[in-house]
Amino acid sequence: MCILKLCNILEKDTYKTIDVAKGEALYKEKGSKFIGYVFPVTSEDEIKECIERVKKKHHTARHWCYAWQLGVENLQYRVNDDGEPNNSAGQPIYGQILSKELTNILVIVVRYFGGTKLGVGGLINAYKTAAKLILDEAEIVVKTIDIHFQLIFEYQYMNKVMRIIKEENLEILNQKMELNCDFIISVRKKNSQKVKDRFEDLRCLNIKEV
Repeated sequence: MCILKLCNILEKDTYKTIDVAKGEALYKEKGSKFIGYVFPVTSEDEIKECIERVKKKHHTARHWCYAWQLGVENLQYRVNDDGEPNNSAGQPIYGQILSKELTNILVIVVRYFGGTKLGVGGLINAYKTAAKLILDEAEIVVKTIDIHFQLIFEYQYMNKVMRIIKEENLEILNQKMELNCDFIISVRKKNSQKVKDRFEDLRCLNIKEV
């Protein structure tokens, strides 16, 4: 059900994520402490850096379990139990990511062992709860899925190009003014074909998706 909801969001060319990292959310169970963190991420390199940062901060903890999801159309995800019984930590954390329909996100739950074993059911509840607590604190934002186009044209056609950019409220990500003008623009996915057609109708530039 959660996956279906996420797919519906993506069909509308928007997705949910967070802009700002949050921590710490604390959950206690029979002496064990579970501390939740959440980070906005866009690559596996960023994920590794965040995990190492949390491990360094909590170097005396017993477990550093996590789940992440990346992408907006081709989704990737990973869960890690970090020594806890299979599917007792990473998967419950990931379930909370899915329940809030989020992507480009990493949730880490650090465990300090309190001396009493919780059993698989207890662990599932603890990691799920810690993940939910930190995600409830995070500010969720809705972003658009954007397509990037490169425009190459002669300077004499600048006014025609800029007129479309202004009328369509497009963002210029990069521009070079040399022998020709070279723009990289960002277009919301649902408007991309219309915008591409408008530029092609000018017949004075080359446009391609990048």
